[in-house]
Amino acid sequence: MTAPASLSTPSRARPEYRTPRVEDTQAMWQMVHESDELDDNSPYYYALWCRDFAETSLVASLGDEVVGFLTGYFRPDQPDTYLVWQEAVKPRHGIPMLGVQLFEQAAERAVSKGARYIEATVSADNKAIIMVLKKCAKRYRAPVHTEVLFPGSLFPEEHHDEVLYRIGPIEPVSELT
Repeated sequence: MTAPASLSTPSRARPEYRTPRVEDTQAMWQMVHESDELDDNSPYYYALWCRDFAETSLVASLGDEVVGFLTGYFRPDQPDTYLVWQEAVKPRHGIPMLGVQLFEQAAERAVSKGARYIEATVSADNKAIIMVLKKCAKRYRAPVHTEVLFPGSLFPEEHHDEVLYRIGPIEPVSELT
């Protein structure tokens, strides 16, 4: 006998992935501000980002609530290179692997728009994002090149080295099968 629908186990929440809107500014800023791992930017920065780089960024939402975001852009000097700038998710959002899903969605969109390389800078101790980057490289059967892009000494306050992870060259998944 099956339980009535109201008593059955709830299904997993499925986020909507969409381009960010200026109205998402406060939620995006709040996620970063409450994180110990991410560098703070001003709320104004997120408003500008949502206006000028929305098409290359993503928000994950559950209903009206923003539960995660990823900002990225195509590099002006290398238009076949998509750089992931920042990613954040709300704690206890109830979506397993949301950060991985956001990254994969953004990478897929970038590749479909012509990206042959995906880049991100990461501190050496951020094992979670390093795992995501390696998983992405494996999915696209692409090599990963790493180098220190910006040494910590470049910044005015104590800061870790920013290690550049460059994945590629990559081809769309449909071409790999």
